[in-house]
Amino acid sequence: MTSAAIRLEQVTKTFDGRVVAVDAVTLDIAAGEFFSLLGPSGCGKTTSLRMIAGFEHPDSGRVHVGGRDITDLPVHRRDMGMVFQSYALFPHRTVAENVAFGLRMREVPKPEIGRRVQAALAQVALTGLEDRKPSQLSGGQQQRVALARALVVEPPVLLCDEPLGALDRKLRQQMQFELKELQKRLGVTLVFVTHDQEEALAMSDRIAVMNKGRVEQVGSPTEIYERPRTRFVADFIGEINILEEAGVSRALRPEKIRLMSVDGARLVGKVETANYLGGSTLLRIRAGDGRSLLVRETHAGERASRAPGDPVGLGWNDQDTVLLEG
Repeated sequence: MTSAAIRLEQVTKTFDGRVVAVDAVTLDIAAGEFFSLLGPSGCGKTTSLRMIAGFEHPDSGRVHVGGRDITDLPVHRRDMGMVFQSYALFPHRTVAENVAFGLRMREVPKPEIGRRVQAALAQVALTGLEDRKPSQLSGGQQQRVALARALVVEPPVLLCDEPLGALDRKLRQQMQFELKELQKRLGVTLVFVTHDQEEALAMSDRIAVMNKGRVEQVGSPTEIYERPRTRFVADFIGEINILEEAGVSRALRPEKIRLMSVDGARLVGKVETANYLGGSTLLRIRAGDGRSLLVRETHAGERASRAPGDPVGLGWNDQDTVLLEG
């Protein structure tokens, strides 16, 4: 399977002439990359994906795939695979018929269709379920069918619009690993839309964090988490403490703060709440100056119990704080 680079160049999309969904977005996605569009509802991530797919046409700007300008190309000529959150399977067709649909529309010879359907089902571990209807499958199996249907046409680009959103947490995590492994093995360029920060961090080569139609930051999961550029990115990705000093805002992750004795501590406070999370406890500390800080205490061996009202000292390194642009 080949892959293709994608470029959005100053792409803007409005609805009803006044609601700006995507505002002059420029993005470069490398061939063979797992790239996530991450952000809250209404940030423009799905609209951006739909403009790549051809379901929406930009008001201005251009869309390039594989070095070709495809802005005005209709959906059926873009040669892309797409997986929707709802899966959009045909309920009256079998698994094999659902997977074969795109090949039949492309008038692929019947013997070739059979071979490619079997190969696609093997890729997603569904061999032997060819004759079942979608209603006879679990949620995870239906998700695999939708993925096989998108992959069977061997697209250079695979677009996924929150495809794991309908799954329970355990199955969702399993499918995250499977989708990431499959994408790497096939080498397809995959653009993945999600509002789930953990999902984007776990799966992506790079992430674009979007807010109000604009891209706030693009980077690797490590860059996005460890070095957020703006207050929005810092707030949106995981838990964060914002330290305000002399008109300057700095971000500090809860796990970067050390619990220590009161003597010699950088800040002294009292435990307000202690939420046990299994491998760690998330503490909310009320400092003597009135500030409230989150501290993540990782458990190594026996867990020390901390109760509301307990006095604690806090310490951290200056290099663990990140200066925010706004």
